[in-house]
Amino acid sequence: MTKKPLILVTNDDGINAPGIRTLIAVMNTIGDVVVVAPDSPQSGMGHAITLDSTLYVEQVFIDDGPQTEYSCSGTPADCVKLAIREKLTRKPDICVSGINHGSNSSINVIYSGTMSAAIEAGIEGIPAIGFSLLDYAWSANFEATKHFVKTITENVLKQGLPNGIVLNVNIPNLAKENIKGIKICRQAKANWVEEFDKRKTPQGRDYYWLTGKFVNLDGGEDTDEWALENGYISVVPIQFDLTAHHYIQNLNTWNLND
Repeated sequence: MTKKPLILVTNDDGINAPGIRTLIAVMNTIGDVVVVAPDSPQSGMGHAITLDSTLYVEQVFIDDGPQTEYSCSGTPADCVKLAIREKLTRKPDICVSGINHGSNSSINVIYSGTMSAAIEAGIEGIPAIGFSLLDYAWSANFEATKHFVKTITENVLKQGLPNGIVLNVNIPNLAKENIKGIKICRQAKANWVEEFDKRKTPQGRDYYWLTGKFVNLDGGEDTDEWALENGYISVVPIQFDLTAHHYIQNLNTWNLND
């Protein structure tokens, strides 16, 4: 018999979120699943790790599936680190993170706890995918994602990924029959135009709420934003080597050692 792949599942919306429950169900049809996920929502945590407080990990039983599950008090990156070092008996064949409630396309990948968990796995040499659905609601319907999540995961297990490459997958909030297909894309050049809503407490102390709007500055038809706006699933290969290799030669012309 062929040995089933060992699949590590995590997220940033918390272990009880409908998105991760859907992801677990899909992964159970592919391999042996171990879940290590935050015990509460950790959206927007990026690649934060816990250094100044204790971490707790507790085995939990949320449904009657065959997976083994652990709830962690830390961040998504913490969850992957703890899974690899403490809870898994061997290196997983793949790590899948999500399914996130909301977009992680374009610049959002920088802030995303979902993608940071996948990137942490990639740093450890584990093929990894972050999945997101473009619906922020807790009651989001993930039914249409199942087929595509399984297809992409099985392809990564079969084809593998180069060291240093992680897939960022975003799925439009459409019925399955209205999704036109899967497009391999680049990350769109876009950013958040941010403002702070300044208020005062009853005691007169200032406090702030972050607000803003997402602005797509990229007119290309090969981007994740274009794909999603036009009914396609976007798949962007990302790397965690942040070196601007093309600028090294230019920097070498500076008189830095005078």
